[in-house]
Amino acid sequence: MTEPYIGEIRMFGFNFAPRNWAKCNGELLSINQNQSLYSILGTTYGGDGRTSFALPELRGRVPIHKSSTYSLGAKDGVESTTMTEAQMPAHTHTMRGTSDAALSSANGGNDPTGRVLATATTAVYTSAANLTPLSAITVGTNAGGQPIDNMQPFLAIEFCIALVGTFPPRN
Repeated sequence: MTEPYIGEIRMFGFNFAPRNWAKCNGELLSINQNQSLYSILGTTYGGDGRTSFALPELRGRVPIHKSSTYSLGAKDGVESTTMTEAQMPAHTHTMRGTSDAALSSANGGNDPTGRVLATATTAVYTSAANLTPLSAITVGTNAGGQPIDNMQPFLAIEFCIALVGTFPPRN
């Protein structure tokens, strides 16, 4: 490998930081022992700025470019979320039917696959005195407030930052 710039972040396909590198796991480092790196990072990623500063935290994160929306060191996003009705796109559920006679159980009428509502050969309505509630599964809400996965497809790699190397030019 070529000599890195101090503070350069590289991805590695193994689970340890090479010599003179540190994992980007938000670790606090001593300013006295890492003055060059501190002069580049400052307290962008944390630390008190008197005795310690933090390395970037890239575990479970996707690095993105600094922009007007995201300042350097900003964190955003979640690994899971609970959807609300307000987040669902507007849509309808169409109920289809036909005026044809319904199939009887003798000619496959018990299999609902690909079928629609049809004209019944027997009375399908009853008096108010004989009402039976529908199953909660039939008319209830879905999800029950359970979180859903919100992660992109991923490949686990190790982000490491150079502790030693060439000091990057400022121009």
